[in-house]
Amino acid sequence: MSNQSTENNRLPVAPLKIAALESCRDLAEKVNAYLVRMRASGAEATDERRRSLHYRGYDADSYLLSINCPRFGTGEGKGVINESVRGADLFVMVDVTNYSLTYKVDGNENHMSPDDHFQDLKRIIAAGGAAAHRVNVIMPFLYEGRQHRRTKRESLDCAYMLTELANMGIENFITFDAHDPRVQNATPLSGFDNFMPTYQFIKTCFLNIPDMKADKDHLMIISPDEGAMDRAIYISNILGVDIGMFYKRRDYSKVVDGRNPIVAHEFLGASVKDKDVLIIDDMISSGESMMDTAKNLKDRGCKRVIVCATFGLFTNGVKSFREKYDAGIIDYVCTTNLNYRRPELLEEPWYLEADMSPYLAYIIDSLNADASSGDKLSSTRKIQDFLKNLQNEEYQYFGSVIE
Repeated sequence: MSNQSTENNRLPVAPLKIAALESCRDLAEKVNAYLVRMRASGAEATDERRRSLHYRGYDADSYLLSINCPRFGTGEGKGVINESVRGADLFVMVDVTNYSLTYKVDGNENHMSPDDHFQDLKRIIAAGGAAAHRVNVIMPFLYEGRQHRRTKRESLDCAYMLTELANMGIENFITFDAHDPRVQNATPLSGFDNFMPTYQFIKTCFLNIPDMKADKDHLMIISPDEGAMDRAIYISNILGVDIGMFYKRRDYSKVVDGRNPIVAHEFLGASVKDKDVLIIDDMISSGESMMDTAKNLKDRGCKRVIVCATFGLFTNGVKSFREKYDAGIIDYVCTTNLNYRRPELLEEPWYLEADMSPYLAYIIDSLNADASSGDKLSSTRKIQDFLKNLQNEEYQYFGSVIE
């Protein structure tokens, strides 16, 4: 039986419902559109099968639930689900980085913090968890993911968050490019899936950047620090190109904004002269470290600097990146659409978006059927097939990502 036929004959464990908090509504609507189209066009369903109890709820006009989290004048809130979720396979989506949303306390406007979003997530789980067949959480940016281990007398926020959700009864937790996925050890009996956007990065870059070539003479993968080495090694092996790494020399006698300041970036690797360099990391926060790395590479004679980061937070705005682009230090920045990005970023000529909504739709579809994801969720074969098609000129450069 073919893979397509196998997919078409998968049955859901329960009717699918998506409870998307306002923080990630735009992403959820794209995912919903893909799910509707995927199930409507891909299902070889007879009228008899559609009437069966096992099939009921598989295809629908929309899987999005009507929910909201209103607040009282004191700032206290509650979660409300406006339709039934009894017996449903409930997927709750939240973006804890969306600071654009606000609420009022005593007439004063407050921007929502990651803590506020996490509280709203728990409110929605509490509102529908008892009636649902099971509850799954999709949190692309792992809440408190950078506070994953204890080095002194300090809280273990990420581990506590996962423990709290497990105690609330969720069965699966889905995230992307976790800062350290070993934090799942806090809840070893609960499902924890950590997906990577590697294929989407490669596809987006090669389809949007003219004359980009995947060979040792023209491309090199760069890890901006020790923590990103695993990502860089994987991509360099898939593309068959060389790898380089920076390590940060820090002044451990000082603490500035809660961290030891970086004194210098030291480079380990072969020559980058006249090559495109692909810098791979999990996030762009302030971007200072990334810009220092890019300048160092340009000083070494590289052709183009292409930054790929799963989450583009840009906590200090995009002005500094715009200046570096104008100065010829950074050529492209590619991030996913898994988190909120300020509108001005989307208009920048150097910005590329790796659309994760088709991938996320397939993840939800697979989990809803308790099915093995197989090659569909593995980047290796997809990257190899893409590069083969690209070499055979089956893809063309259109200046935008091709689905």
